[in-house]
Amino acid sequence: MRSRYCAYVVGAGDYLLATWHTDTRPLRVELAPVPRWLGLELRRHLPLGSDAATVEFVARYRVSGRAGRLHEISRFVREDGRWFYVDGEFPRPNERSAVLRGAAGQG
Repeated sequence: MRSRYCAYVVGAGDYLLATWHTDTRPLRVELAPVPRWLGLELRRHLPLGSDAATVEFVARYRVSGRAGRLHEISRFVREDGRWFYVDGEFPRPNERSAVLRGAAGQG
């Protein structure tokens, strides 16, 4: 998770694609407009067995002087010892704990 955030910060689209699971990987990653990333807060990590996990995070950024936040609950899987991003959901403010409880039941 942290390495993918760093890849967004430095604009490393190739790294983002390489760490995206093949089942959900897009053909390319559009990194424009380039935000100024301000920080990453990891809120929760929920292991779903030894080779899957859910991570909730908030990334803060600024684009053209306007502040924003990306709040996501992401799914990751491990294959051949490497972690891959599968997909994510953007929770509504009161939905976070329900989404994570539901993910815990999927393991």
